[in-house]
Amino acid sequence: MKIPEARGPISHELFRVLARRPEPTLTASGLAGLRQEIHARLAAAGDLVVDDDIQLTLFCLYELHYSGLDGVDDAWEWEPDLIGARQLLEQPFEDSVRNEAAPLVHGLPHHGEPMTSDGVADILFSLAGRDAGPSVSRFVAKKASLAQLREFLIHKSVYQLKEADPHTWAIPRLSGRPKAALVEIQADEYGGGRPERMHAALFARTMRGLDLDDTYGGYLDTVPAVSLAAVNFMSLCGLNRRLRGAIAGHLAMYEMTSSQPNRLYSQGFRRHGYNKAVTHYFDEHVEADAVHEQIAGRDLAGGLVEAEPRLLGDVLFGATAALALDLRQSSHLLSCWENGGTSLRPTVAVAA
Repeated sequence: MKIPEARGPISHELFRVLARRPEPTLTASGLAGLRQEIHARLAAAGDLVVDDDIQLTLFCLYELHYSGLDGVDDAWEWEPDLIGARQLLEQPFEDSVRNEAAPLVHGLPHHGEPMTSDGVADILFSLAGRDAGPSVSRFVAKKASLAQLREFLIHKSVYQLKEADPHTWAIPRLSGRPKAALVEIQADEYGGGRPERMHAALFARTMRGLDLDDTYGGYLDTVPAVSLAAVNFMSLCGLNRRLRGAIAGHLAMYEMTSSQPNRLYSQGFRRHGYNKAVTHYFDEHVEADAVHEQIAGRDLAGGLVEAEPRLLGDVLFGATAALALDLRQSSHLLSCWENGGTSLRPTVAVAA
């Protein structure tokens, strides 16, 4: 992925460090400067979910574990001091998301008697059925302009162009029933062995249909922190074994809240005259996710809690965090659109 423009002192310092090879003299001095910038920013930061500098820094640090960054030595991926610097951001970010999800978690069971997989699925389906507030899918179906449809795709592109990858990290961390369930879901996400049917490839085709750049990360400079935070949370949970329950709960909720919105998204694009070439991505998810939600709820998340009852709280955290972060993003988009503005950020480089 092309390195984006810095959004503040942390990302500026990170990109300065990554421009060099990871050598002992650099890690001893350069990363000390990065840690100093992180401590200073965290001391001054308010809401981490909408902090552009922090979210972009996390996104790029996580990207070292995915496709990598253009011109950055792959040896940085597991450089211990860089991992340590990332962890300075991860815990406050996780705490911030937990606070965000807390109202939804309140009243749900976390401990006590072991639950059956069906019991876990019932809780998740009940959560998914709550009225979460403003609906981007209904706005897209009935009101969104062509410009707003393009913005909508740009927001989604930071995840959809690598769709399924964050959840795949959990496969080797599971066993038995939940592992088999996750592999079944992911096999569909990756096109059942046919690259042209991979969901990321279908989304790229949708972007091209609206004359958008389908290069992964091509619009990263314009996507605000609130959209990056949703993807960063997936990476946080996927890359940390201790959060395997959270990534399972996240995927279950993601699938449970996908089918109907994708039906409405498809309606919105057809309202503007687009045909199957553009809507195929959304149409595919209407059918696939109606099946995936049962597998994810009962066999993945439910099966995991049956096998490891102590992970119930983590499963519910991942599920409620998915809802809470989606609500933050939806509120941002609709607030901007209903006031006649753009939901994207200006592509202006931040001075060092």
